[in-house]
Amino acid sequence: MAEQMRRQFVKFNFFKIDPAWRRLPPSERDAGKRAFQAVLERYAERMILRSYSLVGIRGDCDFLLWTISEDLDVFPPFMAELLATGLGNYASLPYSYLSQTRRSMYVDKHRHEGQEGSRLTVTPGKAKYLFVYPFVKTRAWYALSKERRQEMMDAHIKLGHTFPSVKLNTTYSYGLDDQEFVLAFESDVPSDFLDLVMALRETEASSYTERDTPIFTCIAMRPGEMLDLLG
Repeated sequence: MAEQMRRQFVKFNFFKIDPAWRRLPPSERDAGKRAFQAVLERYAERMILRSYSLVGIRGDCDFLLWTISEDLDVFPPFMAELLATGLGNYASLPYSYLSQTRRSMYVDKHRHEGQEGSRLTVTPGKAKYLFVYPFVKTRAWYALSKERRQEMMDAHIKLGHTFPSVKLNTTYSYGLDDQEFVLAFESDVPSDFLDLVMALRETEASSYTERDTPIFTCIAMRPGEMLDLLG
């Protein structure tokens, strides 16, 4: 039970700003951004909060707020206050993922510094880039024996360790959201992540993937910098 209490809820909120916001007077836009940032700064004292820009990267969302807390109930008032600001009035969330930490059944014998770490907590690093996607396994995967799944995951995890510049954060969504996992990879070298994903496609475990899209490439920024890129 003590272990259960230390588990975290993890929320990935991808925002899109209505183009009409950019046609507002500059003073109104600035006031909306300041109010939005003030909410971020206030809630950063109550939970882990990281901000990322996707401007110029994807056309269907502009920025990501990655938030982590042991208290699920902190997320609704946080979002309500953001959406009540001048900027939030023009915001939508085309993608939103909820997950929770837990200890993986596959990685206990694969502890590797800078990779899995503790399965009960997520500690975002200082990497410049974050790559996020929801993940669903096929039902055929769960019909396999635990030993067979472990065998395939051993090869999968071993390959991942050959890319030490890429840090993986795996969180779980069973029963909480539509996907089964949310994967968040941190790295300063996007090409290493691309090469890792290509290599993982060739593993046997990959053949049991039902869905691993959409995939988001996010650039870490302080909240003020992120908001200034909106226009």
